[in-house]
Amino acid sequence: MKLVADCHFHTISSGHAYSTLDEYAREASMKGLELIAMTDHGPAMPGGAHVYHFQNLKVIPDYLYEVEILKGMEANIIDADGSLDIAKLNPAELDVLIASFHLPCLKPGTVEENTRTFIHVMEFKYVNIIGHPDDSRVPLDYDELARAAAENDVLLEVNNSSLKPCSFRTGSEENYVRLLESCVKHNASVIVNSDSHIHTDIGEFGDALQLLRRVGFPKDLIANTSVERLKKKLVSRRG
Repeated sequence: MKLVADCHFHTISSGHAYSTLDEYAREASMKGLELIAMTDHGPAMPGGAHVYHFQNLKVIPDYLYEVEILKGMEANIIDADGSLDIAKLNPAELDVLIASFHLPCLKPGTVEENTRTFIHVMEFKYVNIIGHPDDSRVPLDYDELARAAAENDVLLEVNNSSLKPCSFRTGSEENYVRLLESCVKHNASVIVNSDSHIHTDIGEFGDALQLLRRVGFPKDLIANTSVERLKKKLVSRRG
């Protein structure tokens, strides 16, 4: 299976990543990707990008090295009601808005509390991807999460970085098996992303694709198998 886009990566603006957008675009071009989305960490993350970084995304060209560049953000969930660290930003100007749970920004609750928080997040129409919903430190009801994602037409991320042996997120593979089963049950779509923090990882989906093949996950529920399918999903609720 060929994936044509990678919609989650971090540049040096995220504070704990090591490559520039130019380096990512060059690498993506060499690997045959058609589209990438720059999604640096929001300002609530220690060391994250300043709000000016996101306010100035318009200066970035739409294409670099013949790769389409979407401009986005990995926003941090900052309270149990699903609020995000997007104050002073116009979310309509972001092509991609990933919402993620990061422990430095919010203490996890119970399964019910965490799931309810993610459902609140998905009700915000500018959120189009839920980032790495796979960490056992943030326990979730995957059946409810997939049901809500299908209902709100939000993409659930299969994060390749989480599946690497060196990942600090615990229990990701087992959690993804449960999540993917629920996605099939509720017809919820996923997106496979690298979550790169260095340019050499852009477009590296091997661990995620191996898992998807193992569980027999249907191709028509994977958004980034074509640019057309992906873009439809990214704008589906923004009318």
